[in-house]
Parts: sequence; C-alpha cells; structure tokens
Amino acid sequence: MLTLPPDMIALLMPFAPLFSQPVFLRGQVLLVGAILAPGKRTVTAALRAMGLAQEPHFQNYHRVLNRARWSSRKVAGVLLRLLVRTLVPHGPILCGLDETLERRRGAKIAAKGVYRDAARSSKSCMTQASGLRWMALMLLVPIAWAGRVWALPFFTVLAPSERYHQQRGRRHKTLADWARQMLLQLRRWLPDRPLVIVADSTYAVLELLDRCVTMAPAITMITRLRLDAALYEPAPPRRPGAKGRPRKKGKRLPTLEQVRDHPKSRWRKITVPRWYSQGARPVEIVSRTCVWYHSGKPVVPIRWVLIRDPLGKFATQALLSTDLQAKPEQIVAWFVQRWQLETTFQAVRAHLGVETQRQWNEPAIERTTPALMGLFSLVTLLAHGQNEREELSVRQAAWYAKERPTFADAIAAVRRELWEYALFCTLSPKTDVRKLQQALLQRFGDALCYAA
Repeated sequence: MLTLPPDMIALLMPFAPLFSQPVFLRGQVLLVGAILAPGKRTVTAALRAMGLAQEPHFQNYHRVLNRARWSSRKVAGVLLRLLVRTLVPHGPILCGLDETLERRRGAKIAAKGVYRDAARSSKSCMTQASGLRWMALMLLVPIAWAGRVWALPFFTVLAPSERYHQQRGRRHKTLADWARQMLLQLRRWLPDRPLVIVADSTYAVLELLDRCVTMAPAITMITRLRLDAALYEPAPPRRPGAKGRPRKKGKRLPTLEQVRDHPKSRWRKITVPRWYSQGARPVEIVSRTCVWYHSGKPVVPIRWVLIRDPLGKFATQALLSTDLQAKPEQIVAWFVQRWQLETTFQAVRAHLGVETQRQWNEPAIERTTPALMGLFSLVTLLAHGQNEREELSVRQAAWYAKERPTFADAIAAVRRELWEYALFCTLSPKTDVRKLQQALLQRFGDALCYAA
C-alpha cells in the first residue's frame, strides 16, 4: 500500500471528493510516479518508478486518464484555492495568460494541428510544428525562498485548430473566445478578489477587453497595444432632448506613434524593480486615458502606457490597462512579470516531461498535459511547506553556482522526502537494512540515480 508523507496527504485531501475511491488511490500512485520518474512521463514510466512494473492490472492505471469520470476543471478550481490560500491570502491576484505548443505527431491524435512554434521562431524566421495548442492560466506570485516571482499553472485547456472544429461541424473558438471563457470561470472561482490578468498582444481584442470590463466585479486586463491603434476622447455628455443614437466616441486623438515622435511629449523616468531577468532598470514612460474604438466593435475605455528605453536597447512599446485608475508604474511592473510564464513552460518540459507522454485517446490527451502543468504548482506547494520547516538546499557545482533554489531544487527536495518517508515507514526492529536498501534501490533506482 502506498504511504505518503503527512504534508502530501494534507495537500491531496481537498481533491478526494472529486474522484471515486479507487480512482483517487490509483491517481496518487501516478502522481508520485510522475514526480519520481526520471525521463518520460508515460503511465508505464510512472508505474516503473513506483516498483509496479509487474502489476498484472496495469490497465486500471491507464483508465484513470482515458476512462474514469472526473473533471479537470473542478480539479483546477481546488488547486487555485489552495494556491491562493497559501501564497496570496490578501490583496489583488495577478495571473498570466498565454498559450504554448506541445509538439506531438501521430495519425490518431485528432486535435493536433500545425502552429507557429514560438520557442523556435524569431523575428527573421518563423518555424511551424505539428502538435497540440494549450492555453494556460498561471498565478504570478513572489516565492520568498526562491527570491523571485514564479508562474504557477492551475488551469490549462486545449485550444484545437479551426480544421478540427470544421471536421466535427462545430463553431470554431478563437484564442480570445477561450480566454473569455477561462476568465469567466476564474471570476466564478474567486468572486470577491481583485483580479489582474497580463497577456501578450494576441489577447488585445476589443470583445475580450469589453467582457472583462463588464464582469461583476470587473477584471483588469493588461496587454500590449498597437502603436497605430485608433484612440479617441470619451463621448461628450448627451444633451437633453437630443435625437438619434448616443455617440460612442469623441474627438480622434493622435496615435501612439505620433506621441512617440512628438518633441513635446512629456516623458517621465521611473525604475522598474524587476525588468524581466535584469533586476531594477530605468525606463521612460508617458501615459493617458482614452477610449479604443473600431467600427462594429465595443468601445473600451483604457489607460495606455508608452515605454521608451533611455539606453536605446529596445524599441518603444505600448501597454494598455482596462483599469483607468491603475498607476502607470504598477501597470509596467505587473506586465513584465509575464515573462515567468515562459520560464514555467521550459521547466515543465525539462523536469516534468511535458511532450514525452504518449496518449492518443482524446480524454487522456485532454487530462495528461493539464495534470503535468498542475503538478508544477503542487511540487511548489510541497517545497514551500518543507522550506517553512527547514531551508531548502541548493544544488551546486564547480562550474555552476546559484544563491537561491530553482524548481530543480524544489522537485529534488520533494523526491528526497518521498524516499526518506518510504524508508522509515518500512523500518522495524527486525528489518535487514542491507536488504531494505537493495529493495529501495531496485524500486527507485532510476529516480535515485537521476537525482544524484
């Protein structure tokens, strides 16, 4: 029978009502196996890591993903509440929204498509790849023991291609449509907390921004803004007795390109505490409020922030915020944390085996990648609890020195706790320690060698 450390049991108990008892017990085996497995995160690799390579009913573990009845969305809601309660008990909640490509091939993978591979593309060369497109919502929160902001995934959904929907006679949902539904669900999960979402220019869509503004309470959306966007003054007050439709906008304002090039623009110098990975960095900004309008689209009041580099190392860029009262400095500080999403995407590939799973069954595909993404957050919570009892150790090498723990150190600490707990739970006065060591090496051998 699987024995888990008390901290892990306490962390997993809120998820128990979402599963039947057999599925929950087998799910724990797969969860621990995914943490301990050194390479691919297939079901069979997880069973090998748990010493169950000779399990005669191995198909029952496959059924946890491809047949059992449970909801990934409900699991995401429980995970979010755990993260918020532990790491962000007060104040506004900052989340990042982005998509990533899981490179997969296979005739039986129905939802795959050909997409731009952002990780391998550049400004001069676009690379396309076959795979699955995932959209992820991540909690952006400072981790004190890591000394930086981490992006913790809690809600990941599959966004298939237009051809996939056409073949099934369904209406195609764009990335903005998926984002709207995900943010509505996020608001239902956290109805009373201020929410701030940072995203790239893909989500600078008037319909999506308008929906964020009209939610109750509203969600603050921060994205990039085109420098040639059509900006206007707010519509003037309607005169009593005036006929016809109310005006939607006022006088046309200069574009941000014109503001950038105008010699009388009043630039203000600020210092951003965390400018991506460079630490504190000075930039110059100018900001105003206006409405963004396009024919046939909703009118959205925004605050724009134009950012210029006094060192001349990057081109002038613009941000928008749907919260008109937000300070420009805060908008910039929030947005630059979005880069941590890319760090998380890299970490789940390197340490949790995303893109190594081999399911082709549609329910299994829709569950496995979100589960591995959520595992990043679970490992972080477990490491956070360990650090409160004892400071996490940092792996060092003669050619690589680091001051603060990274996710590699966090998952190593969780693995050590699992192995130590398995060892001491197996000990008894009559235990042959040498035989026990050999048995543990046979059971966890691959993972032990990987951690060493």
